[in-house]
Amino acid sequence: MKKLKKILSIVLCAAFLLSALTACGGASSSSQSSSAGTDSSGSTSSSSESSPAADSTSSSSQPDSTEAKKVTIGLIQLMEHPSLDEIRTAIEAELNAKAAENGLEIAIDYKSGQNDPSTINSICQQFVGDKVDAIIAIATPAAQGAATAAAGTDIPIVFSAVTDPIAAGLVENMDAPEGNITGTSDDIPVEKIFDLASELTPDVKSFGLIYNAGEDNSVSVMEKTKAYLDSKGLTYTEATVASTGDVQTAAQSLLSSCDAMFVPIDNTVASAMSVLANEAINAKKPVYTAADSLVNDGGLATVGVNYTNLGTQTADMALKILTGTPVSEVPVEVLKDNAIVVNTETAEAIGVDVSKYAK
Repeated sequence: MKKLKKILSIVLCAAFLLSALTACGGASSSSQSSSAGTDSSGSTSSSSESSPAADSTSSSSQPDSTEAKKVTIGLIQLMEHPSLDEIRTAIEAELNAKAAENGLEIAIDYKSGQNDPSTINSICQQFVGDKVDAIIAIATPAAQGAATAAAGTDIPIVFSAVTDPIAAGLVENMDAPEGNITGTSDDIPVEKIFDLASELTPDVKSFGLIYNAGEDNSVSVMEKTKAYLDSKGLTYTEATVASTGDVQTAAQSLLSSCDAMFVPIDNTVASAMSVLANEAINAKKPVYTAADSLVNDGGLATVGVNYTNLGTQTADMALKILTGTPVSEVPVEVLKDNAIVVNTETAEAIGVDVSKYAK
């Protein structure tokens, strides 16, 4: 009996020991599996590696593939002016509104060129030195400065409000830009502006043309303007200015010999538009312009582009490029939606009826 008890005791001890060893083996296996789930180099079995659950766990342990890509845009504007400010505001708003849906986190480094070539060049060189992901340049001189500074780099440039990108030397083919630059043009329908002038002031037979001959965009517009006026048998007198200080004297000279004036999208004249408009109002003569902001500053009327839409369009082009579309596949775009804008106060002051177009 005692021997039987002894044997039974031995068997129970062996069973207990086997049970303990089995439990320890299970704990060891569980620990290894958990570790493999968090170890990207994993020593997992082939069956675990091929299971969907294992793939899901491994994927979640990796960096989030949807994390926004951080990019910096150097934004340069020729100078502070209502038209250019309107473009910039629209660009910033569109970039901020659409960054997340494009998988981007955008930082905008904005600087004004103060209408000074050396300042523009310094800013653009700084952008290149900072290795920004893209440069957006508002107005022709700013775009030309950006193109020069970024030459030989892969930094894309998107310009806005460049009237004639080909004449400005920025692109050779508007449909397929060959370099690292594209953008939007605010090319204006001069024939529509003069058709409006003929409707509002049919007695006008001669125009005074004022612009800065150093601005490529202005020269381009004036060439089209003179060709159109020649085709209509209308006469014109030109006056060029080199600085805002020249505008008042030039305006007085033109107003003394012409029935009306025309101002293109010229940054120099725009800076002194209120002075020019005041001279014209005193002379009771209309000033037709190529931009709505110049009408707001005292011009009589225009058929011009909407600069908010232009800025939005520019930002959308930049987003395409930042998300992988080659610059060569982003054609230069010309805004087609033009609107008639009139200044009712100016019209009343010089005795012109614009009620048909007044809001």
